[in-house]
Amino acid sequence: MSATPITSPGNPRIKQARALTRRKERDATGLCLAEGIFHVGEALAAAEAGRAVVEHVLYAPDLLVSDFGRGLVARASAGGIPVYEVAADVLAGVAEKDNPQGLLAVVRPRRYRLYELDAAGFPWGVALVAPQDPGNVGAVLRTIDAVGASGLLLLDGGVDALHPAAVRASMGAIFHRPVVSASFADFLNWARAGGRQLVATSARGRADYRAASYALPLVLLLGSEREGLSAEQIAASDALVRLPMRGRITSLNLAVAAGVLLYAIHDSLDVQGRLPG
Repeated sequence: MSATPITSPGNPRIKQARALTRRKERDATGLCLAEGIFHVGEALAAAEAGRAVVEHVLYAPDLLVSDFGRGLVARASAGGIPVYEVAADVLAGVAEKDNPQGLLAVVRPRRYRLYELDAAGFPWGVALVAPQDPGNVGAVLRTIDAVGASGLLLLDGGVDALHPAAVRASMGAIFHRPVVSASFADFLNWARAGGRQLVATSARGRADYRAASYALPLVLLLGSEREGLSAEQIAASDALVRLPMRGRITSLNLAVAAGVLLYAIHDSLDVQGRLPG
């Protein structure tokens, strides 16, 4: 642990943490922020499993009141991770939460490439085309983890999964599940080469999602919140399913729709006895 507390907002580690709220810095470094006791705990667990690197931990003793949180600081230090004490007002100036818990980590999640993900290691997952809301990206990742799916593919741009709001909404899943960014063209080549079933969603889908046939390896393909999927993307899919809308509202939130569909696919594979272990 650092012998001298950080008391200046101009300290390089504080400036770095603040810079990571900007995408340019995240893209350049591959780093993100884990804020709060739960998220730092998940980052440490991922680091211990070899799925991430925790560059360092910042903590404010005056804000870190829980024994569990203080235990995380000790755990990080015992694991050889640099730990720096920070004045409460300085760390609060970096935190995005209204009631900061006095704990923050700079984390480098493992970077994956599309062609690293084979059918054995990535039997089923989700692909989002140009998502715009980081909260949705994080929430989809959280559900991917909940159902035991493999990971998330982000296609043709959109927000990044290392956005602070995405990290928070993922509840730590960002540190445990593969996330890959790719073009739709590269994704389609990868999917075809691996014999993956592409299941797309549209209000024009012929099959109710509950009656569709799902087979591994599989990718659930969802369009952006505003634009949905293009005609070309729908045409490239193997199955087009719809979510029945009984009321006046014509669509669900992206993360909600993904959650409904992922659990339906989970249950279908489970009934077939094909749910990956």
